[in-house]
Amino acid sequence: MDADTVMGTELRGLRQRRPDIAGTVLAGTDGLLISSDLPSTDATHLAALAAASFGLGHRVADTVRQGEFRESVVHTTAGCVVTYPAGRSALLTLVTVSAAGDLEALHEEAREVARRAGSFLDVRGAGIGATSVPDAHAPLATRTPMATLPAQLRRSSRPTWRRPPI
Repeated sequence: MDADTVMGTELRGLRQRRPDIAGTVLAGTDGLLISSDLPSTDATHLAALAAASFGLGHRVADTVRQGEFRESVVHTTAGCVVTYPAGRSALLTLVTVSAAGDLEALHEEAREVARRAGSFLDVRGAGIGATSVPDAHAPLATRTPMATLPAQLRRSSRPTWRRPPI
């Protein structure tokens, strides 16, 4: 069984139980789209934004030391967008059409779907293209590609641009 079939089944089931969900996006923590039922342009952009939101939320939770990051919620006038971690390298994002609904019940159901989807992707998802979340306390050289450049490329004494003639 492939990821699209499993994710489609899980996401369809969630949407059938929760009619206030207008759309779903499953993405890697690197912002690459895995599966969605939104229009492709919106889904691609939302996947990237969800990864940024997750990264920021993960970092804030780590900084305040109040436990693990659980979800990121953006309330709008017409509903909300909620992003949940799904395993080690994926994110489940839901777009809801009403903010007045029972958000806590939605969280409980969506966390369970994210847990199941994450378990499936962690086992079978070597090819999903997502990278795992880096340790926030790891040395910078292991988190930043710039640190792997040769020293002469990182510290150039010559300016890289010239002033245009006036």
